[in-house]
Amino acid sequence: MALSRKKWNSIIIMASVLMISVLTVIEKNSQQIPLQTQALFDKAAPLSQLQYGEFWLQKRQSGWRCSSEVLNCLEWANAWQQVHISALTEKPETAEEAIELVIQVDDLDDAQLWVLFQQQGLLKSPAGNWYQVPPSLREALKPIIRAQVN
Repeated sequence: MALSRKKWNSIIIMASVLMISVLTVIEKNSQQIPLQTQALFDKAAPLSQLQYGEFWLQKRQSGWRCSSEVLNCLEWANAWQQVHISALTEKPETAEEAIELVIQVDDLDDAQLWVLFQQQGLLKSPAGNWYQVPPSLREALKPIIRAQVN
């Protein structure tokens, strides 16, 4: 039995609406932060400086400043200010190179040395506690670096 042109158009329209609905639901669910997360920084202890490997950011009265190689300074600083983490009960397996983070919080004299496993979204605190960053927030925590010509 052959379908008429009108029926084919109806099938295509229905399939398109269904696909858009499914993609919308997936997008909304992937951007949500899990309920059991907590902010790493808050108003009582805001981020003031961060050393991410060889790149840095610093909060000044005039705004955020970053290494000259960082192209997305404001977005990168905002991502770190608003990062949420989930506490892990067991030490996770790590399969990648660690990035050292030196974090300075306002009103604290000493900086803290954290360890970040970027791809897995794992953070290790100075006290040895492990935390995980939700997948939707991980990419923004990496700086966009200016390409270098040799």
